[in-house]
Amino acid sequence: MTCYCYILECSDGTYYTGWTTDPERRVKQHNKGLGARYTKTRRPVKLVYLEEQPDKISALKRERAIKALPRKKKMELFV
Repeated sequence: MTCYCYILECSDGTYYTGWTTDPERRVKQHNKGLGARYTKTRRPVKLVYLEEQPDKISALKRERAIKALPRKKKMELFV
């Protein structure tokens, strides 16, 4: 099953990284306040980066790697 890692830009300018099998649905969930606790109070969010992964394990590993990056390196992925 194809999975995706994504980065959202929150309304306060911070970034949230996650993974999903359906990016469009997940962004809608975040914007409805049904996503992560972090994004619930930082809506609206917008998708700024999407990276396809072959499976869930790869997506989880990549999510962790992206989360470990400093802000500047995250921005280099999509700017």
